[in-house]
Amino acid sequence: MLTRELFALVLAVAPVPAEDAKVLALGLADHEVTQEELDKGTALAPPRFNTPAIAYTSIANLKKGDVVEIMLVNDDRPLLHSTETLAEDQAKYLLQAGKRGVPAGGWPEGSYHAALTVTRDAKPLIEQSSPPIPFD
Repeated sequence: MLTRELFALVLAVAPVPAEDAKVLALGLADHEVTQEELDKGTALAPPRFNTPAIAYTSIANLKKGDVVEIMLVNDDRPLLHSTETLAEDQAKYLLQAGKRGVPAGGWPEGSYHAALTVTRDAKPLIEQSSPPIPFD
């Protein structure tokens, strides 16, 4: 009987683990995206050789001190990136990297993708890439 009471007491005071960080959205678009677009599940137009190109990610359950980096990558070459170290916990966080304009002559040939890295306590927590797409 005493064992059950101790077990119940331990369950009652044990801290509830926080949810793990998870990627809600990761991809490429031809414009800066908003969290509202991502929440609605709006289909985003992919970049083309003559449009802007933005790599984006939306992530849930981030903690103070997490480092989030998003990169626009052509084949295996990072072109543009954005990195943020969080000053406070974030239930939902949106980070983007890219170019609002178009490079002279259009984007170089190749396949493009968004690459995401989330680091917590100097250890990789998430490493993920979007499917590669050509800029037609």
